Amino acid sequence: MATAHPTDAFDPTLVLLTVEEAARRLRIGRTLCYRFVSSGELESITVGHLRRVPADAVPEFVTRRRKKQHPTLAITTATAA
Repeated sequence: MATAHPTDAFDPTLVLLTVEEAARRLRIGRTLCYRFVSSGELESITVGHLRRVPADAVPEFVTRRRKKQHPTLAITTATAA
């Protein structure tokens, strides 16, 4: 029987996420998530010596990736508004 990891549940009250939490939300590996953070593609900040990803940076990252992969999506969305 599989048990859920306590941090697997989406907590909308979190303002900052660890890179591992951001990776779980994106359903990608930790190493790939660190690569996106290192490249600046996924926004992150330092708090003391800790690296954190703002919770709102995760959906923004997805939106940018979607527009980059599907440029017609941006045109369709703009004309619908």
